[in-house]
This record gives sequence, structure tokens and C-alpha cells, in this order.
Amino acid sequence: MDRPETRYAKSGDVNIAYQVVGEGPFDLIWVPGWISNVEESWEVPEYAHFLQRLASFSRLILFDKRGTGLSDRVSNELLPTLEQRMDDVRAVLEATGSERAAVFGASEGGNLSVLFAATYPERVRALVLLAIYAKRLRSADYPWAPTADERERENDLLEREWAGEMDVSELAPRAADDPALMRRIATFFRRSASPGAAVALNRMNTQIDTRAVLPTISAPTLVLHRTGDLNVKAEEGRWIAEQIPGASYVELPGDDHLAWIGDTDGLLDEVEEFLTGVRRAPSPDRVLATVLFTDIVGSTERVTELGDQRWRELLEEHHRLVRRDLERYRGREIDTAGDGFLSTFDGPARAIRCARAIGDSVRPLGLEIRAGLHTGECEFLGNRIAGIAVHTAARVVALAGPGEILVSSTVKDLVAGSGIEFVEHGEHELKGVPGKWQLYAASPGPS
Repeated sequence: MDRPETRYAKSGDVNIAYQVVGEGPFDLIWVPGWISNVEESWEVPEYAHFLQRLASFSRLILFDKRGTGLSDRVSNELLPTLEQRMDDVRAVLEATGSERAAVFGASEGGNLSVLFAATYPERVRALVLLAIYAKRLRSADYPWAPTADERERENDLLEREWAGEMDVSELAPRAADDPALMRRIATFFRRSASPGAAVALNRMNTQIDTRAVLPTISAPTLVLHRTGDLNVKAEEGRWIAEQIPGASYVELPGDDHLAWIGDTDGLLDEVEEFLTGVRRAPSPDRVLATVLFTDIVGSTERVTELGDQRWRELLEEHHRLVRRDLERYRGREIDTAGDGFLSTFDGPARAIRCARAIGDSVRPLGLEIRAGLHTGECEFLGNRIAGIAVHTAARVVALAGPGEILVSSTVKDLVAGSGIEFVEHGEHELKGVPGKWQLYAASPGPS
């Protein structure tokens, strides 16, 4: 998918950044929580997948709330009220020509969505709320929220960690065991707000209390919550759903608070069915796919040469360029381990051209990659992949030399007529894979 163009809507004296993507039968405005960046969202594979899925059944409208992302900054002492942020939503809807839209709000964005739906019922065809809270300070009649001291400690921690290895494990527990994912989320946050703005906005949302608004909502409403959410308790989500007349409540497995981390497809199945009346057919578990492995040649030596900090910076830039090329060639990132990528494609020619593009992209960084490809039946297990095709491709890449794109005979045969040329690489036994395999090196060519 091409990056949508960023435009600006005027809300009073403030410029609000927005994008429109998709051509579905109805408008859907995504109201993100806390902080956002409409352009950086597309650089994070997990977030990009989340948005692409929403845009697959709607005309999706994205925006950055004032003070965050690409929208105008505001004084940390004069923070925006929910009323001003409602003006921002209205300005974006008017700029996009949207008279009536479904509203999907998550976390802090849920409070804005709730208030907008109650204030402008004629503009809201449906309301979806995920992991939202109605109040952010604990009281006797609202026992799920943090205490004032807990919020202050959180703010102190935010300011200290904003420039370093930010701990986002409460918002995305799965990131605790995935340092690359942890860095992607932390980088996204840093590019969405300054440390002062992040803390100021956190203090602002601490004062939010929309409990009195909930019973006044008339739009059809779906409340979603993950059972193990560490940031906003599921009990809170259940209570909120009970306060909204006629609201449906769906509790999903998982413990990630961020909407775009975890089992997003399961979550979006619920959203799509609620908004369209149709649940997407499950994807086949076993499909024919081209598996591509890439890794950096001589990475151990480069770490020694550059040192840990410089190597981490170089690796992040490598990852960014690889993901850019994967998107360009419709590749699907499956896993990132150290300096290697595992990706799949629905066509072997695209996979080869992507491997070429990756090599060309990272070469100016002083990096050389090797690549290995095989096409075969793969079993998809959520966001993971298994099957003999994966093992075969892994063995193929292990035999590739610096700058080499090595493919199985299956791949070579399937790209006949594509103009891609090959050089024989001999017959090989692949450890753990039955039989002998004829391998070929794809000749350098235009990507």
C-alpha cells in the first residue's frame, strides 16, 4: 500500500494533521490513545497492518491530536481540553467531506470518542471502544484506576526513560521478550511527542472523568477489552459497557494494551463484523508461499569494530530499510532475530526482486547481506510460520555467500519468463531436509 498523503485541517488557530486511506462504503475515524504520528505509524509493521486492515473495509480517516505527531504543538502549561479535541475531530471530518462516520477510540482516545458520540449523535453511525477508561484517578466508587502517587511515579519514569531504552512492557507485555519490538514501540513514541509533551499529556488525561457521559450515548456501541490488560483492567471495561445503553461487550484473550500489538486480527474481526455485519472468513492455515531469509554478512566482526551503541543504531537503520523494501514488494515480515529477517511473499519473482532491493538499500550503510529463498507450502500459526519450506529456505541461506541471493530449483522454475537470470550453484544436501537440492544464484539485476 502506498503511503497516504498527509494533509492539514484548521481547528481554530491549530493545524491538525490527517490522512485518508481506503475506499470502503463508510467512513471510519481512528482516534488513537495518548500520542500518535500519522506518518510514523506506517513505519511500524504491526501498526501498518492494523491500519491496513481497517482500511480494507472502510474509508479510514487518521489524525494526530493537537500537541502530538505532525499536528501543531501546544504549550505544556495550556493543555487541550476534551472540548478542543472534539473541535479537532470535527475539523478533520469536515476537511475530509465526512458527514457521518463510525468512531473507533482506544485508551485515552476512547474518552474523546465517548464525548464526541454523545455531543454529536447525528455525526456518529457507530462507536467502537477498546481498552478505555472513564476515569484515571482511583476513588471509592471507581476502584480500578491508579492512585495519584502511582500516576506521578509513572510521569517521573516517563521523563527519565524517554531518551533511552524505554520500558513499554505494561503497554505491550510481549515486547518484554522481543527487544526489537520494544525499540520499535519506543521509537514510535519518541517521534510522536517530546518528553515534556508526553508527561504533560499524561497529566492532562489523569484529570479525565467521563462517567456521567456514558449513559447519554445513543450510537450503537461495541466495547472491547483484553482480559489480561495490565494498563486498564478488564473489570473497568465491563463496567463501562454496562453504563452505555445497549452496548455490546466482547472480552478478548491477551494482555497487550496497545491496539496494534498482539492478536490484532482477532480484535479486528470483531470490529469488522460489528461495523459491516459480516465476519471475515478465516485465512487458510496452509498456503503456498515463497520464504525469504536475509542476514548481514560478518555481523560479529562489525559489532567488534563499531561497538554496541553504534551497531544498534546501524541495525535499526538496516531494519527500517528492509521493512521499507518488504512493503514495496508486498512481503510479510514474520520474524526478526538479531540481524536477520524471515519474510514471506505471494510470488517468488517479487521475493527475488525484494532481496535485490534490500541488498542495494543497505550497501550504502557499509553492510552486505546474504539471502536464501524457497517456495513451498507453509503453515501459518497466527503471526508465526512453520513447515518444511521454512526449514529449506533456512538451509539455503546458510549456503549463500556475501551479496548472494541463493534460491532452490523450485523458485527458479516458478519465475520462468520473468527475465531473472540464474547461475548454477551446484547440488547440495540440506541438513534436515530429505534428498539433494539443486541451487541457483540469482544474477544481479534491476530490483
